Amino acid sequence: TASDTTILDRYGVAYQRLDRDGCIEHEPALARVRNKFVGGLRLPGDETGDCFKFTNRISEMAAARGATLRFGVNIEALLTDGKRITGVVTDHGRLQAEAYLVALGSHSPRLLAPLGVHLPVYPVKGYSITLPITDRGGAPESTVMDETHKVAVTRLRERIRVGGTAELAGYSMHLHEARRRTLLHVVGDLFPDGGDRARAEFWCGLRPMTPDGTPVVGGTEMPNLWLATGHGTLGWTMAAGTARV
Repeated sequence: TASDTTILDRYGVAYQRLDRDGCIEHEPALARVRNKFVGGLRLPGDETGDCFKFTNRISEMAAARGATLRFGVNIEALLTDGKRITGVVTDHGRLQAEAYLVALGSHSPRLLAPLGVHLPVYPVKGYSITLPITDRGGAPESTVMDETHKVAVTRLRERIRVGGTAELAGYSMHLHEARRRTLLHVVGDLFPDGGDRARAEFWCGLRPMTPDGTPVVGGTEMPNLWLATGHGTLGWTMAAGTARV
């Protein structure tokens, strides 16, 4: 739409306006549903990847450089003497360090509130389904965004990932069937032959949103407490830059 391209122009983001044939050139499977759309925008600078594979590989590299990774450990509280953080209470005992970084996404406010640190971060639930590809020629090549439903359809090798919606429901992880139906509708509408929708795995997660979308990154009044949270839908996108900061 014109409003979309106005924003892209303002910030110098490269894009291409594509007619129906142009969209099919980049996503050949759309030829099977060519009468359902008239065109689209292509963002050549965007990329798609598997964040699960990425984070697991990063953890292996960190361990190789001396990091100790403690999986399956639940953080219960931060201890303080009023001036500094003095430890972390977990269900596997107490941990101590020279510096503490809270990067717990939507759960960061819960941990910090008892210390008087109140973050403008709220959990916004998103849903996804993952289904196996049954016809490679009928599956997406990269990522296609359905602007009507605000749902993205992404190819991850031999799987199709479909994700979207924004639900305000606190910390509830209840899976609403209506959300699944929307995701199934979008992938079936755009790529009807691409994957086995009957075998779709349904999942939800909480995006740590701030009112204006800006994450909370940096120090606090306590000299050994740091924050990196509130990245909303762009946690992986901004992860490396956040770590550098």
